[in-house]
Amino acid sequence: MKIILASKSPRRREILASLGLNFTIVSADADESSDITDPALLVQELSLRKGRATRELLRAKGEWDDDTLIIASDTVVATDHEILGKPCDDADAARMLRLLSGTTHRVISGISLLRGDREAVGFDTTAVRFAPMTEDEIAWYVKSGEPRDKAGAYAVQGLASIFIEGLEGCYFNVVGLPIHRLNGLLTEFLGHGIVELTQN
Repeated sequence: MKIILASKSPRRREILASLGLNFTIVSADADESSDITDPALLVQELSLRKGRATRELLRAKGEWDDDTLIIASDTVVATDHEILGKPCDDADAARMLRLLSGTTHRVISGISLLRGDREAVGFDTTAVRFAPMTEDEIAWYVKSGEPRDKAGAYAVQGLASIFIEGLEGCYFNVVGLPIHRLNGLLTEFLGHGIVELTQN
């Protein structure tokens, strides 16, 4: 089976590669505008759009067949009042970090699988507890550049780790690809999970 990761994210690529899977990266632009206010529904919809856009791109190239599997994902950070995607600039990153400072928020990732004309979609949620951050700490972190392409303006595996008091749920979900949920969804969709896929 040919596996396609429909993502430009280096974090997702690293996670999938660490599992020993052989895959190719193919990413097509998908419309990410939406009026959906439920973060779990939103990430599932956006991951499905990414997967479908990639499938159409492969079809246009004559590279799509029933033995190709697409894995697509989307991640957001959700506070009690707002869904946070990637910051549009450093000021927006600082604003997001102020919202997260001293609170517990949720990180939600949607996963979509596409093979032939079949589709499956799921999601995972992790609670992340941030320590209070001073304005100097926020300025230091924003200046590092790390928040710029991250949902919620932080990277759990990077410099932001010094501000994270704890988390409940899948760590890899916060990085961008919930491995346990992916394995379960693969098993439901294909009849076997990551272990079998690494042996093909």
